[in-house]
Amino acid sequence: MPRILLVEDNEMNRDMLTRRLERKGYELLIAVDGKQGVERALSELPDLILMDLSLPEMDGCEAARHLKAQEQTRSIPIIALTAHAMAGDREKAIEAGCDDYDTKPVDMPRLLSKIQGWLDGQVAR
Repeated sequence: MPRILLVEDNEMNRDMLTRRLERKGYELLIAVDGKQGVERALSELPDLILMDLSLPEMDGCEAARHLKAQEQTRSIPIIALTAHAMAGDREKAIEAGCDDYDTKPVDMPRLLSKIQGWLDGQVAR
């Protein structure tokens, strides 16, 4: 069962994504801020990370930079999630080390397709 680390500070978003992803057969690990997300990723080594960009303690871009700088987490795909879909946000997330980008509110079929593509190795880095 693929393990996904969900780094999300909003409880409603966290609960909704957790329920929907678990129903699709994924095991969810949870972190509520960027610092905890980095710590969990380093200790748990998930198969994929869903990273909110607007997080307390450490924002998602900074957390992605930390994870991509570490040998043991560098190859874990990170999909940035954000409600602030402004011009340049996608590029900012990709430059920080995120491998993909998706917007909130979450379009579950689109997000599931991205997740599966990364887990199956069908997405080129």
